[in-house]
Amino acid sequence: MPATTGGPALAAVVVLAAGQGTRMRSSTPKVLHPLGGRSLLGHVLAAAEPLNAGATVVVVGSGRDVVEQHLADIAPAALPVVQHEQNGSGHAAAVALAAVPDLEGDVLLVNGDAPLLRVATVAALVDAHRAAGNVLTVLTAEVDDPTGLGRIVRDDDGAVLAIVEERDATDAQRAIREINAGVYVGDAAALRRSLASLGADNDQGEQYVTDVLGLLVAEGAPVGGVLAEDADDVLGCNDQRELAARRRTLNDRVLDDLMRDGVTVVDPQTTWVDVTASVAADAVLQPGTQLLGRTSVGAGATVGPDTTLVDTEVGAGASVVRSHCLGAAIGPAATVGPFSYLRPGTRLSRAAKVGAFVETKNVEVGEDSKVPHLSYVGDATIGRGANIGAATVFVNYDGVAKHRTTIGDHVRIGSDTMLVAPVTVGDGAYTAAGSVITSDVPPGAMAVARAPQRNVAGWVRRRRSGTPAAQAAEAAERRAEAPDGGPSDAPRADTDK
Repeated sequence: MPATTGGPALAAVVVLAAGQGTRMRSSTPKVLHPLGGRSLLGHVLAAAEPLNAGATVVVVGSGRDVVEQHLADIAPAALPVVQHEQNGSGHAAAVALAAVPDLEGDVLLVNGDAPLLRVATVAALVDAHRAAGNVLTVLTAEVDDPTGLGRIVRDDDGAVLAIVEERDATDAQRAIREINAGVYVGDAAALRRSLASLGADNDQGEQYVTDVLGLLVAEGAPVGGVLAEDADDVLGCNDQRELAARRRTLNDRVLDDLMRDGVTVVDPQTTWVDVTASVAADAVLQPGTQLLGRTSVGAGATVGPDTTLVDTEVGAGASVVRSHCLGAAIGPAATVGPFSYLRPGTRLSRAAKVGAFVETKNVEVGEDSKVPHLSYVGDATIGRGANIGAATVFVNYDGVAKHRTTIGDHVRIGSDTMLVAPVTVGDGAYTAAGSVITSDVPPGAMAVARAPQRNVAGWVRRRRSGTPAAQAAEAAERRAEAPDGGPSDAPRADTDK
């Protein structure tokens, strides 16, 4: 969507992400805590990205090394700026603007812990700011419980006069339900001038960016406040409980959008879908489904119940039941599960099947081929129409290196076959059950690689005398020796045990 309905792009976006987040009680920097497929910081950057700002400046401090690395991964064009001393939000904003001294025009200033902020909300703020000709405009919201939040103080005509932090507020001001969202858009020159004049005459002895508004009001500069349509958009995240609540709200939004677009979500309370995932209409998400990362689900596919897909592609009409898939591609009409584990590099062609208790990695399974149950398939290419018997193992690792196995079209691998890579089984070939295949099998051949069976007669009678097995064997021998087969005198099983 366009960032604004008129005017040039923003000069810059400044994200304040230097706070320690002590209430998180975590070694992870506050802005890096994950929800819905992104970090807190990632969600804020995503909300601002469509504004096409000339620069993005992120103020870092606590955990700066890992925050900067995260920025390099998700927003390499962003400029990290270090706030060496945590002297408040006003000081952080001044540090950010000092890093881009030639900046002119409108600047969006936003806290880095607002994961529910939406593009439309930020764009509406910018539009309103420019339409009113303001020097500074603050995003606000009305909440039922404003405890702990900065209050918006207006005059009788509704003009914004000040933002007052709760710790510095009077009793009358604490009763105000309109709160500061921590999102501002203002002229860069006016921001620089006001930030340079900030004092620290407050309960915390810090410089508050909120005081900029009061300074501009005192100058007679035009300022304003824009009320967010949805108060959830502006909610911050200060501890683990709030993080969990934001996860739920974000997930509810994602599922609501999916259902509006024609996706069946059987149980929204147990279904989790990242904002980075996509689901086509007529897909069905059963209870206990998690679609994480860059997962995509095609039209008419069914996922779940009790299934987790991470960075996995599910084709149209496919089915994945009670399975865990990571970095896999499941073709149209393919079936997976139950209780399958598809690891990175797994590629299933149309109508392929990976059944119960199968693990795969770095494997290509051809169209209509099947790995029905109880097998491990790693580093392999399987052709069309092949069947891999139960308990087959692709022995791909020699303790030093991985090796690849190639299975041709319409091959039949017998149950309990060990395929010791590197090895090739040609088109139309078979392997006998229980074989250990160490050499290539020509097309159309039957490979038998197992020791001949040897029966040691009377072993149970001699070595397990007196046991139920010995008694049963002796009875069977007497029946075999009787002229007419005779009645069985084998001991009955004790069904009460």
